[in-house]
Amino acid sequence: MQKTIFGLLATSLISSGALAQSQNDANNPLSPRPMVSLHDYYVPELYKLENAWANQTVLRAVLPNKTFGLPQLWRLNVPIVALHHDRLGSKSGLGDITFMDVFMKNAGSFSYGIGPLLVMPTASNDWLGQGKWQIGSAAALVASRDWGLAGGLLTFQQSFAGDSDRERVKTATFQPALFYNLPNGFYLRSSGVWTFDLQNHTHHIPVGLGLGKVFKPGKSVINAFIEPQYSVDKKGAGAPVWQIFAGINVQF
Repeated sequence: MQKTIFGLLATSLISSGALAQSQNDANNPLSPRPMVSLHDYYVPELYKLENAWANQTVLRAVLPNKTFGLPQLWRLNVPIVALHHDRLGSKSGLGDITFMDVFMKNAGSFSYGIGPLLVMPTASNDWLGQGKWQIGSAAALVASRDWGLAGGLLTFQQSFAGDSDRERVKTATFQPALFYNLPNGFYLRSSGVWTFDLQNHTHHIPVGLGLGKVFKPGKSVINAFIEPQYSVDKKGAGAPVWQIFAGINVQF
């Protein structure tokens, strides 16, 4: 009987430790595990646009590989965008697809990566994309700690071809990310993407606070979350005043 009780306690402690590690792995953008994600940004209020809203659903696939013997992550983002304005009407459909290739390096509790990105003008309507081929780069830094994870993702992209009637694109983004682990697979999160339109000198800086939960059924890891975000600083019509970011990630 005592052996059974001690065995159950040991199993519980091992499972708890494994789940805590899974929380960090599940939130690590440089985790070397294949992943499929479904993310959604619902924007009920747009800056300086009355009676307007937007929604973007992003299907993301992440594939780790060692092409040319170098550890890297291929990341493909496929957005489905919906826009509505009471006077101008509504549009929905495919947005511009983004492909990113990040070469990774681990340095103890830190990991970092850098690589190129490509934006393809695949939008099904002018409202839903920028109409330009864009090229740029991405850099990420992540620190894993006992209490959680901290890091950031920086990107830059500019247009080099595409519809000559559409304006040039030059954009930078920075995504500071903080994840604080709680018991039973729960965690607090903040991961707003700061966007700077360098061509038109506009920007918006959202800050969020949300809650997530990591599940570990078998060898897979499921990460579900919701994070309201408010733009503490914004310039330019159409920027989100506030938004709700929600999603689910599945690692294999």
